[in-house]
Amino acid sequence: MVFAITRFVPGGPVERMIAEAQQASVGKGYNRMNASPLSESQLEELKKFYGFDKPVIVSYFSWLRNVLVFDLGKSTRYYLPVWTIIKSKLPVSLFYGIMAMIITYSVCIPLGILKAVKHRTAVDNITSVLIFIGYAIPNYVLAIILLMVFSSWLDIFPLGGFTGENFHELSVIGKVTDVFYHAVLPLVAYMAGSFAVMTFMMKNALLDNMASDFIRTAIAKGQSYKGAIFKHAFRNSLIPMATHFGNNISLILTGSYLVEKIFNIDGIGLLGLESVTERDYPVVMGILVISSLLFMIGNILSDICVALVDPRVKFE
Repeated sequence: MVFAITRFVPGGPVERMIAEAQQASVGKGYNRMNASPLSESQLEELKKFYGFDKPVIVSYFSWLRNVLVFDLGKSTRYYLPVWTIIKSKLPVSLFYGIMAMIITYSVCIPLGILKAVKHRTAVDNITSVLIFIGYAIPNYVLAIILLMVFSSWLDIFPLGGFTGENFHELSVIGKVTDVFYHAVLPLVAYMAGSFAVMTFMMKNALLDNMASDFIRTAIAKGQSYKGAIFKHAFRNSLIPMATHFGNNISLILTGSYLVEKIFNIDGIGLLGLESVTERDYPVVMGILVISSLLFMIGNILSDICVALVDPRVKFE
């Protein structure tokens, strides 16, 4: 469906080259703006070069055949292989995606346990308010607020970028510190929305298990309340978290288009946004293919994680 849309949306590479040729000819006084500077034969050659001379279904299966041999095509903007461009952006996106996932699970699981144990207390109510505020604010709006407050007004963190200007002159420890220093605000913007989902998923699952019969049975047999929670209820409460793990895998690569744009992070998200606006369809389709593969791999990993934490599921 996306492939078909890219064929019918105006402003593709052929139209862009025609517009550039028109501007050049008008600037030199050779042509009028409403006249085509290219002949019919030149237009046909351009369409053939970009693969627009064939029906959509034929072009799609031709593209799919190339994808099956790991050929994602060539960018119409950079004139480089799509995989080469995506590969150059991968380290940045992998860093932010993996760090965001590690921090989210490391904070949300303990916080969800605390909220379940302290249900309807001041701790639970205050954290709920803070979490819902973060969930209600879109991540790109939060990114702008963070940038204005902590970078522009207070001048604590840099305005953007993945590293500083003198990154190559720093020592190994200095480089690591510089990367994490630039990553603080983008990571906060990345994780704000997912915090609410993951925290309340953990809390609600733990509350359900704490009210189950097997917990009351364990306590009746002499098990302490704390021991019953962590030895019996905790593992069962991780099942929804494991199920949700697959959805987070694709976010490792794609990230947030707008957050990367706001913080000027040269990752896959920014590449995807620029590719859409510049009608670089091979790159758009390449990112879609890799994201889809990651999503399917994530679903498989979710099943494996569920099997590891669910005592009712065993590998045979």
